Parts: sequence; structure tokens; C-alpha cells
Amino acid sequence: MERKHHWERVYATKGQHDVSWFEALPTVSVQMMEAAGLTQDTCVIDVGGGDSRLVDTLAARGLDCLAVLDLSHAALERAQTRLGAVGAPFTWIEADVTSGWSLKPMDIWHDRAVFHFLTRAVERQRYRENLQRTLKRGGTAIVATFALDGPARCSGLPVSRYSAETLAAEFGTEFRLVESLRYEHRTPFATIQPFIYARLFRVPA
Repeated sequence: MERKHHWERVYATKGQHDVSWFEALPTVSVQMMEAAGLTQDTCVIDVGGGDSRLVDTLAARGLDCLAVLDLSHAALERAQTRLGAVGAPFTWIEADVTSGWSLKPMDIWHDRAVFHFLTRAVERQRYRENLQRTLKRGGTAIVATFALDGPARCSGLPVSRYSAETLAAEFGTEFRLVESLRYEHRTPFATIQPFIYARLFRVPA
């Protein structure tokens, strides 16, 4: 509940250009999805998607099997208000990614900047369990975290930083690292945050 209160406060008091993670065009995420075989029939879950523009981008490409998970009601409400009728068919899940929630099997799991907030091993284990329940065998997980030289804190909270190899190792042998990319995100405040993006293929049974 403490984590939920933190993010509700953030989204209740700050606009999109007042937060460091705002990204008008999720270019790297979409490029990795395309490399994974994205089509209009692909089912995508955006973990921590909240007020992200990824769902807008995918909807504009004709996808309608979309789910957005975020623990902040305010963030989800912003996105739903922005999308209006376009977002009505999508699945909106207000939950902590490490908690008990469920969704039908999806083709792509996308997470930009949630995993690095999970600094305790038990939280990462619960994340992996939900990932394994949700992502189809043969599906793709795209996970982005701060790189090793990225910030040690974000929004006042500590984070864990990763290389492509250490990030992939978190997901075990069930996932194979297919592609990784270092990306320097320019924040609305004109500062640079180094990210590492990993595209992970879930090995079929």
C-alpha cells in the first residue's frame, strides 16, 4: 500500500512534463515489438503503462487486444480519459505487478521502468510468476531498466540497475536474450537517463 500511495501522489500532483520518464513516442519499445513480429492481431500487456503513450501508439496501428496494468488509479484514469472511446475495448488493470491479478495469455509483455523498482528478491520472484502466468510460450518480454551507470533513485525511490546480461539472468533459462539496446532517454528537464532494453524470447515447452 505504501508503494501505491507514493504513485497516486505523484500522478495526482504532477503533469506529464513534470515527470522524468515521460516519452512522447515510445520508439525503442515499438521497434522491439516489430522485431518480435508485431501485427494487428498481437496481444500486448503494458506493465506499469499508466499514463504511457505506448497504448495510444499501438491503438493507432490497429491493435485492439491491449491491456494496461498500473497500481495508480490516477494514471490509468488519465490514459482512459485521453483515449476516450478508443480505449473502451482495452483491459485496464489497477494492481501492483507483484500482487495477485490475472489476464488471458498475451503475446508480448512490455515493461519500461517497473522492474528496476523491485529491489527485493521476493518482489522480483512474484513479478516472474505473474510474467510466466501471463506470457504465452514462444512470446516476447521486453523489459527496460536503468543501465549500470543510470540513476540510483527515481521519483525518490531506490532502484536496481542492470546490464543486458544481469537483466537477462533475472529471468532464468526459460527466457533467451534475443536483443539488447542501450538507450539514453532525454527527460523533459533535458537530463539524460541511460536505459538498457532487453528483448527476451520465452522458450516453448
